[in-house]
Amino acid sequence: MGEDEAGSSCRASVVAPQGCARRPLATLRERKATANTGKLETMDISRFDELLAAARGQAERQRLLLVFAGASLPDGATAEQQARFEAGESGELAPLMCVDKDPGVLADFATLVEEASTLGPQWALVFAAALSGAGGRPPTDGQVDAALQHMVEAVRAGTLSGLIPFNRQGEAVQLD
Repeated sequence: MGEDEAGSSCRASVVAPQGCARRPLATLRERKATANTGKLETMDISRFDELLAAARGQAERQRLLLVFAGASLPDGATAEQQARFEAGESGELAPLMCVDKDPGVLADFATLVEEASTLGPQWALVFAAALSGAGGRPPTDGQVDAALQHMVEAVRAGTLSGLIPFNRQGEAVQLD
């Protein structure tokens, strides 16, 4: 996603789909996610734009970390699995690409969707987290890269604690 308007680099990388472990996705339903802001405060997040506003409101500078995942049918899927997949209720998830964004520069979820469509393959969900800087500075490139790699591995392994999944409409969803 190149250089953002504030001059901060914004790295995007496409994750090689070969060798990605796929995580089963049973059911998607809307949810309110609880985000920890690092101050032992929690907030309810039900839409991506609420996460964006919360990140903008933090005392320390933030980077939004995003892993886009695709959904597919498993080999040998049953007719029931296929019907649920076509209804957007099941499938297997695999990370496709990841990016960090400055919440002060990202306008809204619609802008993110537009940018993502020009960069990579069709995605089903985007997993989001925020990384806080310190001393009035944003996180370093090394911190961001390490955190993104950790998120990609977490999505591959299906260990999604601390990540908020959003559907293509920007609504937080619950994965069963």
